[in-house]
Amino acid sequence: MGEIQDLLHDHLFEQAPIMVAVLDAGFEIVEANGRFREVFGPWNGKRCYELLKRRDAPCERCMAAWTFEDGKVRVCDDRLHMGGDVTSHFVVRVAPLGSGARPGPPYLVWIGSNVNEASSLRHENELLFERAPSYITVLDRDLQIVRANRKMRETFGRAWGKRCYQVYKRRDRPCRECPALMVFEDGQDHTSSQVGMSASGEETHYVVTASPLSREAGDPNGRVNFVIEMATDVTHLHNLEKEKLEAERMAAVGQTVAGLAHGIKNVLMGLEGGIYVMQSGLSKNETERVQRGMEMLSRNVEKISALVKNLLGFSKGRVPSVALVDPNALAREVLELFRETAGKSGVRLAGHLQPGLAPAPLDAEGIHTCLSNLISNAIDACQTSEKPGCQVRLATSEEKGVLVFEVSDDGCGMDYEVKKKIFTTFFTTKGAGGTGLGLLLTRKIVQEHGGRILVESQEGQGTSFRILLPRERLPKPAGPGEDNDGNAAGPR
Repeated sequence: MGEIQDLLHDHLFEQAPIMVAVLDAGFEIVEANGRFREVFGPWNGKRCYELLKRRDAPCERCMAAWTFEDGKVRVCDDRLHMGGDVTSHFVVRVAPLGSGARPGPPYLVWIGSNVNEASSLRHENELLFERAPSYITVLDRDLQIVRANRKMRETFGRAWGKRCYQVYKRRDRPCRECPALMVFEDGQDHTSSQVGMSASGEETHYVVTASPLSREAGDPNGRVNFVIEMATDVTHLHNLEKEKLEAERMAAVGQTVAGLAHGIKNVLMGLEGGIYVMQSGLSKNETERVQRGMEMLSRNVEKISALVKNLLGFSKGRVPSVALVDPNALAREVLELFRETAGKSGVRLAGHLQPGLAPAPLDAEGIHTCLSNLISNAIDACQTSEKPGCQVRLATSEEKGVLVFEVSDDGCGMDYEVKKKIFTTFFTTKGAGGTGLGLLLTRKIVQEHGGRILVESQEGQGTSFRILLPRERLPKPAGPGEDNDGNAAGPR
């Protein structure tokens, strides 16, 4: 029992964050904790009124004296000396301690808390909340904003009493996949990237974390009553990323245009050859020669048409048309498109689609173009391979929130030098049959989706292209009555 008392004294009494002292019936301080000594200084042999009030006699309306008489607990406000001429406002509580032969208690516990410290702490917390460089809001279960800091108000306008989706997104109904609603549901933290509209009408990008602020009856597992949302503005980073992608795109366009004259020259030579063959056939009245010349003209016209279309598609800043798309349905559509072509080429075309993939916000036409380019290249690679029965495989999967499209073949493969050039120069391995723009266009579309494309290849063994699309970086779909945020919430 003595050990327990020692532990209570050393850890509970001595380390308490408030001032605690024990007084005897003569108002002498017989014990005090570390916080009391820290605030009021040495106390040994002193009476409470001497140390705390700088008096020579007990106070006229002494709360401790009344408690010594009737044993009742009392609380009052008082101004006490903290050393020298410094005084501060305290809330003081006295309670009886022990029992003896006399009517009142032999001792009492004196407990004090510095109101100025509490006020200062509240002031510091208020400054932290108000001046934080993030958007901070407190929401109730109706998604109504009950508090908002200065940065949020300055950016999005008046907030108190409004619903979060009205202020952040200018919407008239809650957003889908709302992180605040998720917190109210499961009590866990939730983070997401969002796009809102400022009071001045400017698009604002931010990353928001919603967390439980208070729970019912203080139960750590109880129902969440309020949620705090803290959002960091990443609009500047978003704009820098867009500028970087645009710079990469224009650099690739420059590389492409640098080689365009050579490509057009080859096409013109083909056209001249076709005209010569056709004119020669006409002059000699050789129908077969005329037909061959027409075929040469037709092939080269198709080539220059493809060259111009791909160049325009790569260079112009087309705004992707984003909508929620089933990745597997898109992959199946591309597989069906090339099934006959692959069969005629003696190439097996296989699909390995992960079941249950959730819809994703994609530019269906753009991703369709990417997969078509890759499968077309893979079929060509198989045709140039000396191995019999080559296969092209299109697979879909998702790995840790990253949507993956993979096109692989066991065709001729590429050596290091070829692999180094496929994305960066006006380069083709198809000779007169290629424009050298297909993979550049593919990479551009993937970058517009916030993704990247990786290639692995071994000469004589085959090639694998992987399109990696992190869901959190995908563009947001805009439907009827929806925002460009993809119906996500936020600080919405």
